[in-house]
Amino acid sequence: MRGMYTAVTAHKKAVLALFILASAVCLVLRGLVVVNYDINEYLPEDSPSTLAIDVMGAEFPGGIPNARVMVPDVTVPQALELKARLAQAPGVLAVSWLDDAADVTVPMSAMDQDTLRTYYRDGAALYSVTLDEEDYVTACQAIRDIIGPEGAMTGSAVSMYNSATGTMGEVQLIGAFGVAFAMVVLALTTTSWAEPLLVLAGLGVAVALNSGTNLIFGRISFVTNASGSILQMAVSLDYSVFLLHRFEECRAPGKTDQQAMVDALCLSTSSILSSGLTTVIGFAALVLMRFRLGADLGLALAKGIAISLLTAFFFMPCLLLCACKLSDRLRHRPLVPRLDGFGRLVRRITAPLAILFLLIIAPAFLASHANEFYYGSGQMFGPQAQYTQDTAAIEDAFGKSDTYVLLVPGRDTAVQTALSRDLHELDHVTSIISYVDMAGAEIPLTYLDETALSQLMSENYSRMVLSVDVPYEGADTFALVENIRAIADSYYPGGCHLAGQGVSTYDLMKTVTADLLKVNLVAVGAVFLVLLLTMRSAWLPVLLVLCIETAIWVNLAVPYFSGTPLFYITYLIISSIQLGATVDYAILMTDRYRENRAQLAKRDALVKTIADVTVSILTSGSVLAVVGLLMGFISSNRLLAEMGLLLGRGAIFSLTAVLLVLPGLLGMTDRLVMGRRRGKTPHKHEARRQSKA
Repeated sequence: MRGMYTAVTAHKKAVLALFILASAVCLVLRGLVVVNYDINEYLPEDSPSTLAIDVMGAEFPGGIPNARVMVPDVTVPQALELKARLAQAPGVLAVSWLDDAADVTVPMSAMDQDTLRTYYRDGAALYSVTLDEEDYVTACQAIRDIIGPEGAMTGSAVSMYNSATGTMGEVQLIGAFGVAFAMVVLALTTTSWAEPLLVLAGLGVAVALNSGTNLIFGRISFVTNASGSILQMAVSLDYSVFLLHRFEECRAPGKTDQQAMVDALCLSTSSILSSGLTTVIGFAALVLMRFRLGADLGLALAKGIAISLLTAFFFMPCLLLCACKLSDRLRHRPLVPRLDGFGRLVRRITAPLAILFLLIIAPAFLASHANEFYYGSGQMFGPQAQYTQDTAAIEDAFGKSDTYVLLVPGRDTAVQTALSRDLHELDHVTSIISYVDMAGAEIPLTYLDETALSQLMSENYSRMVLSVDVPYEGADTFALVENIRAIADSYYPGGCHLAGQGVSTYDLMKTVTADLLKVNLVAVGAVFLVLLLTMRSAWLPVLLVLCIETAIWVNLAVPYFSGTPLFYITYLIISSIQLGATVDYAILMTDRYRENRAQLAKRDALVKTIADVTVSILTSGSVLAVVGLLMGFISSNRLLAEMGLLLGRGAIFSLTAVLLVLPGLLGMTDRLVMGRRRGKTPHKHEARRQSKA
């Protein structure tokens, strides 16, 4: 390893040129990465709603209605004219209204009132619209131009549109604030005005390499696109900081800067590599989720941390060596004093803190597993967002509503009539558009217009479009999906397909809840194994994982005690992210304690360890916490905001556990922590002499 580092630092200019060239290429490639804003597309390929969408796409023109558009204060003729204009808008595949479910030439009093109120109420018309998901931005903009500011639109396609148009500006703002805060923290915790710029330059190269190489995935989710670079920067900052501090420690008279850097790399490789590997594994565990958003985010973050490790081991040493003269000229006195006093304070309160820690483990675990959840995208935006206000306007006028599409095999109109009758009897089914509902089973198929027939019947399937007065998710929605599937299956065992936003949310709920135990067990088990191999101790992996896991449970217990529902997706992935991102701090604390303990008595080793590592840990941890909280407060997308809030708060809890609790646990279990290294501990008289000195 020393030979490799010597060779790298000897060719520092060539290494720098290679990394800079690669990052420039990746910045160009970044613009080619496609961003996907539809969460439902990440359902497993074999989930029932995904299969239904695939079958419908192969059998029928158009797709599932994915938008509801309301226009107030219109007459029926005006509503029909607006329907025609909407149907001609770019990106609009189909529009359904009252005239598709009833005869609008008869008086309204003669119509079925439930059907009428589904589409037209108090002078307001509500259209069910199918937008091309490859062109939903153009479609939503065209619809807004047609309906004007007094109109309203909602639905999954509109949700994607709002995510696409609102997210990127917020991400750039969060990134700018995050970089500015990192600059301030680094300026306070380093001893040269040049070092913050050097550390951020290394992070910038790593982020550029990762964002450009995301092209290998073809496309990434908006969650990954919005949070990936920010999380990579915040999580991997400590690698460069650890190396920088080691380099300063190793510089000494009579030793060249290259020799000092090689020594620093050799001394810090174990801590940085074990920290990086545990982080990579924590993120990579998300790949095991059947809900493929986990794999999308996990692979991108795992790749990003791996690239950050390569940057820390190869690019940063060369950059620091090339900038040594500049750094020395801009040297300043330490702005943060040594924290021996803080170390002595923590040492005095280790016992009560350790006892408190042990007491909160069980309640935190139980509370973290008792939260209420959102599963789909229906609650994605805050109360001030245009989407939320439009949704509220539509629901105030027409109530909560969704559109499901049921595909049944064949053209047996008698069976379809019986099925339709049973579906009409279900609570929350307000209207059905199908061949047997529009034409009747007694009218031959040849009498129906071919264009209209192609929307309702294909060679292999008949299509029934159900309007339902339930929200996109919730107990009533999930019960209705189960009832519709059960009734359809009683007529066509195993042959029907049901699709719709509420249906996809139901399948999403079933998928992600099955992922939780598997992902957490694999993440914790893999991190435990890496720590076992790198620390060569059976006790330390237990101690470190328990410390961080308890911080995670406390973090996830806060929503339970505050009565705040969580998005299950963030609940599922935050455990792996917080574990991977903050176990580094526990590793650094433990490695430095064992190093100091080999030379000092236990009490002195604790004080010195805390003084040695607190600045490094706070440098990285504070940036992670602030970046997460910034995402939480700035993002209008509630899923991203919640992820940021949980990450920022989780970083604070992990910092608290590592800086205030872990030292006491290390001291209390000193014999287990030191193991065979116990023999290197100084004799008690020598330890007392060193302490007095």
